[in-house]
Amino acid sequence: MDLRNTVDRIQNIVSAETGRRLGADAELAVSKLLRQIAANNQQGQDGFAHRELTILFADLRGFMSISDKYAAEIVLKVLNRCLVTMTEVVFAHEGTIDKFMGDSLMVRFSEATSGKDPVQRSLACAVDLQIAMDELNQHHRESGLPELYLGIGISTGPVFVGTLGSELYEAHTVIGEEVNVAARIEAFSLRGQVLISESTFQRCNGYAKTGEPFPLHVKGKADPIVVRELLEIPGLEKSVPRREGRKSPRVKVGIGVSYQVIQTDITLPQQHKGTILVLGYHGILVDIKEPLPVGSEVKIRVDLPLVNHRASDVYGRVKKCNAERGRYLCGIEFTAITSKTRSSIELLVQLLMQGAERK
Repeated sequence: MDLRNTVDRIQNIVSAETGRRLGADAELAVSKLLRQIAANNQQGQDGFAHRELTILFADLRGFMSISDKYAAEIVLKVLNRCLVTMTEVVFAHEGTIDKFMGDSLMVRFSEATSGKDPVQRSLACAVDLQIAMDELNQHHRESGLPELYLGIGISTGPVFVGTLGSELYEAHTVIGEEVNVAARIEAFSLRGQVLISESTFQRCNGYAKTGEPFPLHVKGKADPIVVRELLEIPGLEKSVPRREGRKSPRVKVGIGVSYQVIQTDITLPQQHKGTILVLGYHGILVDIKEPLPVGSEVKIRVDLPLVNHRASDVYGRVKKCNAERGRYLCGIEFTAITSKTRSSIELLVQLLMQGAERK
């Protein structure tokens, strides 16, 4: 059923009979009734309708950290203000909030009375969510309140829509593979970032500008999925605010590592030992016994668990080195690394992220 055309036909019938068209509220009521009828006609014996939807997950990055640093009244005030802002943006783009989950929400996009494409509405909503959070954070800075950022993931595809539960408790919800994919994509998004699946991108029809595609290894999928970062919507002259200080994906680990210091382009023979505490796409935080000068170069050797790769060809530069309880925490940025080792590190980070809550 073409919802917009059907509503127009009903309007024409009403106008021919009464000389007046239905008002906006009446038209909205008719649209809702038609959608309900269409959904009921699609339902199987289990009461679930099979439909194609675009699913958006949005999560507040940094909420757990402010919960430990601020009074409960301030935390609740900030959280409520963020959720109210997010809800207003979602409704402005005719999205349906499926559920709130603490400091995150799930939204679905389908046919709407405006006739606008669901995928395009979801992308415009994601950009406006990030813009709204920027404006909200500006207000928080002026008021001395903590800042929060959104990570957003979007995917499009077939799902089941229906009601779960019993007479004691029931909830109308959406289940299906695309819901899981959208949630997994959101988990990998960095603060202020919007990631979309390939299925969503293919339905954009040039509506949005994105970054280059890249693979993600997600739980439940034997092969990596392809995602892209949403950058801007040229037709609306809107773009996702850039985060210059945004960090790459990283995880806490405890991996043994050895390294050699490089002086005047010569790799010194002495081997030093340490423990990698944080592993990221572009560097490590390592616990070592002796300090390393900022700016010094090192050659790193490490066996990467789970992915069965021995990296003996990684070079890095020391970005910071701080003393802590008789040892040193040293941040090292990768400066030279083979494509095989880089892929293995990215895969390991992604695998480890699946089992850890990222906030």
